[in-house]
Amino acid sequence: MAALVKAINAKIRSNPVSDYICSTHFWGPVSNFGIPLAAVMDTQKSPDLISGQMTGALCIYSATFMRYSLAVSPKNYLLFACHFINEGAQLTQGYRYMQYNYWGGKEASTAKKAVEGVKETAEAVNAKVAEKVSK
Repeated sequence: MAALVKAINAKIRSNPVSDYICSTHFWGPVSNFGIPLAAVMDTQKSPDLISGQMTGALCIYSATFMRYSLAVSPKNYLLFACHFINEGAQLTQGYRYMQYNYWGGKEASTAKKAVEGVKETAEAVNAKVAEKVSK
């Protein structure tokens, strides 16, 4: 049985593409791509859900591992791409967090909701008046 496993491993390792696909240089970044995908999808959610501390931690994490991916031998460009995308998404989230919490975004959102509420009330009153006038 050990000879069979050894033969299969030798066959896989003889082909550079299958050797790469069977390595941690491939599967590490592939499994890690969930973080940037989630971060990119979260850019469509409300900014009041963003954690500033977690966003900052993920920015530092991605910057560190972008550097690491180019420092190892051989260079791991797939890992670099994963963390580059995550860094961009986290910086976007960081900007949205700062804009919402510190640069007037929360107040603008509250004012917009208040204006929409007044418009809905005015439309309801207008409809009632039109109904009474038509009688």
